[in-house]
Amino acid sequence: MNAATDSTMNALAAGADKPWWRHPLLWMVIGGPVAVMIASFVTFWLAWRSPDALVSPDYYREGVEINKALAAKKHLPALTGRNHAMTPAEDVPSEGRKAAP
Repeated sequence: MNAATDSTMNALAAGADKPWWRHPLLWMVIGGPVAVMIASFVTFWLAWRSPDALVSPDYYREGVEINKALAAKKHLPALTGRNHAMTPAEDVPSEGRKAAP
């Protein structure tokens, strides 16, 4: 045998003498699943400690009110134009005086 093969065989023989917990590759293989298990327990603990907020009992009525408010905002340009057209001449501010924004 050559010198490279002898050194490889000696390294393998020396590694076989060590107990199982002395091999770093073993800890890399075991470490991944253990980290995932710890993370899953932490996630479960967080979910158990702070449950989700409940939906309000009158969620449908609140949704309808929101839809009405949005529909009213959609018609604002038309309402503004109508109000401007219907303003009597005596209520229109003079040119020297600006209307408040």
